[in-house]
Amino acid sequence: MISLVKELWGTLLFLFSIQFWRMGLLWTFSIVFSHYQLIKDFFCSQRPKSYYRCSPCVVPVRPVAVVTGATSGLGFYTAYELSKEGYVVVLVGRSQQLLLEVPFIHIMRSRRKERSKIGIEMRTSKLFRMIGTNYIGAFVLTNLLLPLLESSNVSSRIVNVTSFTHRNVTDMQVDDRTVSGKRFLSYMQYPYANIYEYSKLFLLLFTFELQRQLRLREKSHQIFVAYAVTFVGLISYFHIVDISAADPGVVQTNILREVPSLLSLLAHFVLKYLGLLQSPEYGVSSIIDAALAPPGTSGAYFFGGIGRTIEPSILSRDAGLALKLWETTRNLLSTTPFGAEED
Repeated sequence: MISLVKELWGTLLFLFSIQFWRMGLLWTFSIVFSHYQLIKDFFCSQRPKSYYRCSPCVVPVRPVAVVTGATSGLGFYTAYELSKEGYVVVLVGRSQQLLLEVPFIHIMRSRRKERSKIGIEMRTSKLFRMIGTNYIGAFVLTNLLLPLLESSNVSSRIVNVTSFTHRNVTDMQVDDRTVSGKRFLSYMQYPYANIYEYSKLFLLLFTFELQRQLRLREKSHQIFVAYAVTFVGLISYFHIVDISAADPGVVQTNILREVPSLLSLLAHFVLKYLGLLQSPEYGVSSIIDAALAPPGTSGAYFFGGIGRTIEPSILSRDAGLALKLWETTRNLLSTTPFGAEED
């Protein structure tokens, strides 16, 4: 009885919070706007922006895919679909125990007599968990793996999973307090919606900034090779690292775990009735589209499946803001251990 009263009271408080109306109104508008872009491109664009999937070459060596958040939801189905495409899947998650319990690992063992790698365990405090998981972790892992990707003898690709909710951030001050999450401490209630939106915009800005940096390296390398071939007679081979973003839309995962359970059930019912809610096995299609896009596909924002892409928010394409975020994050990580709590 007491737990029921607490649940009802928590639901009532959340109903009158800014977070509820932000998620209920702004998030709904954002996902509808994304679908509107798909419809507009289909009827008005002479050449819809879509890409076909390219199956990886598994001979003589199978390609490797590193998948974060692979213990449930989108991460789980991404890992499963890529394993069916022939990839050796490296699972990354916060909990090693959950990684060991991923069901399809045992399926893969029985079918192929192989073991997926169990790797990298990340832990962060509750306050910084969302920004740490959605952005900082991706920033760190990508920069750790980037030298390996660039030196690979095959073309490589990075896919960052973002969200339509990034559209709700229309202005942003980039500094240590924002990137670390401290700026949100002034809120009376835990600003779940705001932090989620910011973290996904961070990831998108990082994606486009890394794309710009990679293309600059590619151009400088091509100039060097042209000089070497012309004057020295050397031949060099350069492998491109592509990077894109994927937006799965509204997916039935743990995204609403911070919302009272009664409201979470109601939200799922309404979204399903409107045809906006997808199961993870269908929502993963945009991620797989991005992962299997033709070589050279970079800087795209995949949404809606069938290889389709749309344009993200104008703010996410702000090159100056993206560079500032990159430098701020790098400086923050150089002075503060990842996952450490600060006073």
